[in-house]
Amino acid sequence: MRVAIVGAGAVGRSIAGELLGNGHTVMLIEKDPRKVRTRAVPGAEWVQADACEVSSLEEAQLATCDVVVAATGDDKANLVVSLLAKTEFAVNRVVARVKDPRNEWLYTEAWGVDVAVSTPRVLAALVEEAVTVGDVVRLMSFRKGAANLVEITLAEDTPWVGKPLREVPLPRETVLTAILRGDRVITPTPDEPLEAGDELLFVTHAEVEEQLKTVLAPDSADLV
Repeated sequence: MRVAIVGAGAVGRSIAGELLGNGHTVMLIEKDPRKVRTRAVPGAEWVQADACEVSSLEEAQLATCDVVVAATGDDKANLVVSLLAKTEFAVNRVVARVKDPRNEWLYTEAWGVDVAVSTPRVLAALVEEAVTVGDVVRLMSFRKGAANLVEITLAEDTPWVGKPLREVPLPRETVLTAILRGDRVITPTPDEPLEAGDELLFVTHAEVEEQLKTVLAPDSADLV
């Protein structure tokens, strides 16, 4: 993919390095000349420009990018970049960094944002994922919140331990994408038996998250 990253601070440079390492083409756009450090990310294309100006984005040929990442430390700038990328340049996917969690409610389709990433929220989710058993932990949202990536760790007393996946009555609009068991990543199949402590990763709709929790609860067999 060709990815444009707006904001060449520590966050933007880190993202650029990861994407370059994965074989993608990266363009870093930075307004502050002091942050244009080409040696820090030598494999990237560097553009010194104000990404909140349409003319600057035209010169950078933003329309040729598959993804735009708004990664500045300014929520206002990230929202403007997201809106321009989506409405003026028809970029397929826009990912935006939320600097202040109080502004997260603004990062919606109306501002051109496909995925909003809030560091405090991600860290909180990871903490919950590490210590919570039996509860649904939301890790990430997709398609403006239409679908969520959630995790639930099976308790020892759940009735589904030892039973194959095909017997678990999952709610509608719910797909089991992976099973994490120890250091293994298991692709779900209908005949795969579940084990206590399995971390199940689902893509599901927010409206059925509570149903998913109920299905996998210790006393769920009585409800089926």
